[in-house]
Amino acid sequence: MTDKSNPIGDSVTTAVSLRSVSVSLGGRTIWSEGTFDIPSGQIVAVIGPNGSGKTTMLQLLLGLIPPSAGTVTVFGETPERGNPRIGYVPQHYSEAVGQAVRCRDLVSLSVTGTRWGTRKNAADTAAVNAALEAVGAADYADSRMSVLSGGQQQRVAIAQALVGNPKLLLLDEPLANLDLRNQREIVDLLAELQQSRAVTILVVVHDMNPLLAHLGGSVYLLDGHAHYGSVGEVVDSDLLSHLYGTQIKVVRTAQGDLYTRSN
Repeated sequence: MTDKSNPIGDSVTTAVSLRSVSVSLGGRTIWSEGTFDIPSGQIVAVIGPNGSGKTTMLQLLLGLIPPSAGTVTVFGETPERGNPRIGYVPQHYSEAVGQAVRCRDLVSLSVTGTRWGTRKNAADTAAVNAALEAVGAADYADSRMSVLSGGQQQRVAIAQALVGNPKLLLLDEPLANLDLRNQREIVDLLAELQQSRAVTILVVVHDMNPLLAHLGGSVYLLDGHAHYGSVGEVVDSDLLSHLYGTQIKVVRTAQGDLYTRSN
């Protein structure tokens, strides 16, 4: 497959740049030959079969793991832990943080770190309130996670990632275990954030269908290699069938909308 990318070195229009990147864990190569640019200001799906290294891609961009070969930059800089320009929502967010914690306190951790009970100044409080408002979670900000629906919990997770006003937002399977209505609401929220904040959003998903109307492109992990392509390149029956090892059909509705289905 041929990767079509933006000109090399354009740090204004390029959010993420990989050149001949390989990633290994425990002596095993997860994926290799990653050479592409992700344009700024898009929503981008990260797809691939189970075990192909989708979460590993996010860990690489967060600076949590180094490339075993090649170079990677995020907004022209080498990834490093704690980069305030990147917001991150991990898998199983609510399980990791616990159900008894108040939503507002969780979002405040992006300001105070792990220092529970740290007194916040007015600017910190305003930032937390603004993040909760931006995701539509202000009405239940003082509720505990245990009483929230899955969609509401995902909004709180996104609010925590937004507090630092990041330019890149990474979400690992945010639509998993959500019903269709909540999937649609979270997708609409991401589209709104992408427009209002000019933020680049990478979303790990198993099913691209809920996102297709908003996607600018997709990172896809195929045969142990990392690629990037536009929606028109990636939403292709042959490519997706090869990617997932089962027949995938691409359908265009009378209104011109695309969706995929397995036969």
